[in-house]
Amino acid sequence: MRTLLNIIWIVFAGFWLFLGYVAAGVLLCIPIITIPWAIASFRTAGYVIWPFGRTIVSKPTAGVGSFLGNVIWVIFAGWWLALGHLASGIALCITIIGIPMAIADFKMIPISLMPLGKDIVSTRQSEFDRAL
Repeated sequence: MRTLLNIIWIVFAGFWLFLGYVAAGVLLCIPIITIPWAIASFRTAGYVIWPFGRTIVSKPTAGVGSFLGNVIWVIFAGWWLALGHLASGIALCITIIGIPMAIADFKMIPISLMPLGKDIVSTRQSEFDRAL
C-alpha cells in the first residue's frame, strides 16, 4: 500500500515539490557558507519524493545552532516551500483519493520550515524490534 501511495504521490504532487527542494539546495550550494542548508534541503527532497513509510523525528543532540540555522532557513527558503506544501495539500483535498496525500503534505510543512535538527526514519520495524 505504501508503494502505491508513493507512486500516486509522485504523480500528483511529489515530483514538483521535490524539484522545489532540489532547486533550493542547488541555490544554497552557490555561496559556500550555506552548504549545511543545502544538505538539509537535499535530505528533505529525498523524503518529499517518497514520504509514505517514513516519518520525521527530532534529533536529541540538536541545540541552539539548529534553531538559529532554522531561523535563517525560514527567511530564505522555508516559507516558499511551506507555501508549496500548503497549496498542493489544498489541491489534493479536492478529491477523496487525494485526502491521504494531502494529510502527508500538511505533515511536511514543519520540516519545510525547520529542517535542521530533524531525522527522517523508516516507520517499518526492524528484525530486532520484532524479536522483542
